[in-house]
Amino acid sequence: MLGGAAALLPALAPMLAHAQQPAPRQAPPAPTGPRRQPPAETGLPPVVFVHGNGDSSALWINNIWRFEANGYRRNQLFAIDFSYPNARRNDAKPEPFRSSTEDQMKELAVFVTQVRAATRRRRVALIASSRGGNAVRNYLRNGGGAEFVSHAVLCGTPNKGIVISETLLPGSEFNGAFPFLKGLNAGADDLIAGVDMMAIRSDRFDKYAQPDGRFVGAPGKPTGVGFDATELRGARNVTLDGLDHREVAFHKLAFAAMYEHIAGKPPGSMFIAQEPLPVLNGRVTGIADGLYTNIAVAGAEVEIYEIDTKTGERKSAVAVHRKTTGEDGIWGPFIARSDMNYEFVLRMSAQPVTHTYRSPFLRSSDLIHLRPAQFAKGDEGAGAVVGMSRPRGYFGVGRDKFSLDGKVPPGINDGVPGASTGKLAFDTQPRTVVAVLNNETIPTRTWPAKDNHLVIAEFLN
Repeated sequence: MLGGAAALLPALAPMLAHAQQPAPRQAPPAPTGPRRQPPAETGLPPVVFVHGNGDSSALWINNIWRFEANGYRRNQLFAIDFSYPNARRNDAKPEPFRSSTEDQMKELAVFVTQVRAATRRRRVALIASSRGGNAVRNYLRNGGGAEFVSHAVLCGTPNKGIVISETLLPGSEFNGAFPFLKGLNAGADDLIAGVDMMAIRSDRFDKYAQPDGRFVGAPGKPTGVGFDATELRGARNVTLDGLDHREVAFHKLAFAAMYEHIAGKPPGSMFIAQEPLPVLNGRVTGIADGLYTNIAVAGAEVEIYEIDTKTGERKSAVAVHRKTTGEDGIWGPFIARSDMNYEFVLRMSAQPVTHTYRSPFLRSSDLIHLRPAQFAKGDEGAGAVVGMSRPRGYFGVGRDKFSLDGKVPPGINDGVPGASTGKLAFDTQPRTVVAVLNNETIPTRTWPAKDNHLVIAEFLN
C-alpha cells in the first residue's frame, strides 16, 4: 500500500516541498486553558477528484478545465490514481491486482493528507465517480475523513448497491445485502456531520441502477434496486435526465451541479477557455493479469505525431515528441497546439503497439495518461483493428450521433447506454477510418494487426 501511495507523489511533489522542511528542534509549549477552535477558512476549498472502478484520474480532464475557467487555480485541483483500481469480486477475499474497500479508503486518506499539506488548507472538497464514491463514504464514516472534508459530491455512486441479493454478486462491495454497504447504510440517513453531501444521478439511464439484472450478467432477474439506487438519504439529490452512468460525473451539466454545490453559486461559464499552446504530460501505466493498473511503467516508448484533420495521415515522418519513460512513467512534457489533432504511439514490453488518435487539447493537463490497448478474441484474423473509445460516457443509440467508418459497431446496445467502446476489423490495405461522436470527429489510419498494432480513436467529449 505504501508503494501505491508513493505512486501518487510525482504530481504533488513541487507543492509538497514546503511540507518537507525539517521540524524545529524544540516544540513550542503546549497551550493552557480551553482548546480553541481553528479559525474558519475563507475562499473555496481545494478539490480532490476520485475516479471509479478500473479508471484513472485522466477522466477528470474536462471537469478540471471547467473549474479553471471559473476561477479555480490549477494548484487547487487534484485527482487521485488508485494503484489497483479494480474491485475485488468478494471484498473480504484478497485477489492479486485488485483492491478492497479498505485499500481504497487508506489510499484516499494518504492522498488527502498530501493535498492538505500542499495547499495548507485544513479541509478539501471531494468529487467522486461511481466506485470512487464508495471510497469517499468509507473515508468519511470509518477513516476519520469528516474532519478534513467540507463538501462531498457523489456521481453515479451505487449507494444502495447495484444489487441487493444473496445470490447475485455475493460478497461484492456493490451488493447492498453484504457487510460493506450494510454498514455504510446503517442509520436513519446517509449524512455525515459537518460535510455538505450531494449525489448526482440519472433519471433512468444509469446502467448500474436498473431493476433488471441485464448489466450485471443476469438478464431477466430482479436486482432488488431501482433507478434511485444512487441517491443519498437526507442529502441533496440532483437528477440529470437522459445522462448515463459516466455522464453524471463528466458531462458539463454535472460540472454545473458540483460547482454550485461547492461554490454556493452557479458557474459563470460552462465552456472551456482555450490555451493556444497547452503543455501536456502524464504517465504510462500498465496491465497485470489482464487488469489495468495505475502503476507507472518504466522503459515505455512514446511518440507523438501531428496528423491531418481529414485523413489522419502524419504531417511528417518525424515525431514532434519522443521519450522513453523512467521509473515514474512520465512521458512529457510536450508543448502542443490547441488546433492540432495528434497520434500518440505507445510501445511497451509484451503489449500491442497502441496508436491513439486524439482531438485537439484545449488546455494544459498533466493527466494525459497512456495505457496499452488489448487484442480481443476474434481479432487474430483481422488485417487491422480500429476501435473507438468514450471514457467519459457511453454510446447512446438514438441519443448520440456516433459512427466508426460510417457504421455503428457491433456490440453497442439499444436502450440504456451500456457500452463505451466499439471496434471494426479491416483488411491489410492502409486507409483512413473516421470516428464520430456528436460534434467530435477523429480521423485515424489503419495499422497491420499481424505486426502487433492496434488503433484507438479516443473521444474527449
